[in-house]
Amino acid sequence: MVSAADPLVTDPPAGLAPAASTPAVAFDSGGVSLLGVLHVPAGPGPHPVVVLTHGFPGNERNFDVAQSLRRAGYAALVFHYRGSWGVGGTYSWANVLADTAAAVAFVRDPASAQRYRLDSDRVVLVGHSFGGFAALMTAAADPSIAAVASAAAFDSGAGAAACRRSSADRQAYVEAFEAELLPLRGTSGEALVAEMEAAGEDWSLAALAGRLATRPVLLIGTGHDTVTPAPMHYEPVLAAYRAHPVERLEHHLFPTDHALSDHRVALTRTILAFLTTHFTKPTD
Repeated sequence: MVSAADPLVTDPPAGLAPAASTPAVAFDSGGVSLLGVLHVPAGPGPHPVVVLTHGFPGNERNFDVAQSLRRAGYAALVFHYRGSWGVGGTYSWANVLADTAAAVAFVRDPASAQRYRLDSDRVVLVGHSFGGFAALMTAAADPSIAAVASAAAFDSGAGAAACRRSSADRQAYVEAFEAELLPLRGTSGEALVAEMEAAGEDWSLAALAGRLATRPVLLIGTGHDTVTPAPMHYEPVLAAYRAHPVERLEHHLFPTDHALSDHRVALTRTILAFLTTHFTKPTD
């Protein structure tokens, strides 16, 4: 079994074989080669896998979480979506969802599982911001995802509703998205808002409760967040999941900003505790 040492601050025991590694990986999504980094734990495995999905445009990629997950015995994949950070193709919300599904398919592929000692039957999604949206949406669409966690998730359905209610709110979204386009290609603030509006309630996180009802779900809200304020993006989702109910729901509201800048340790410990409680413990 994995060492009981604190994975936040303690490296694994010396001499475990095979050794831990951090290979760069590439996999296809829609004819585009996506780039990622896989954090593979020491030991023969097979190791359960956490796919980490970053937000828009991806300034915070949660590598600190990935490293702690690896020390705890989980393989952790961090990757970039199409049209972002030098990856080919066009950025769009729909492509983010398709790329997240492709990342899951990559870690489940028998060749990947054999090469990197992965347990393709134990895959978890953990996302932040729009990555939290992608994690919840992908898990809802794929019943074989073992568990899902989101932090400061962006509820696209709520955003679309706000745009319908107020032209001023709509313009604010256009301007906010436009300000983040430097690492992206093939899109615009207007295109992203239009795509969100077109999806409407189909991309409502609250509406996913029924499809997530029997699996472990972790929701983390951020109380000092101006990007995904909790009253709009966290509290209605939490209420819907409690009402359904989602049977193995955990939830926390941290007094921090959108990036959880002063709660990184709390974020990581919460994710690790969630996995320990609700997900099969990893083995060497």
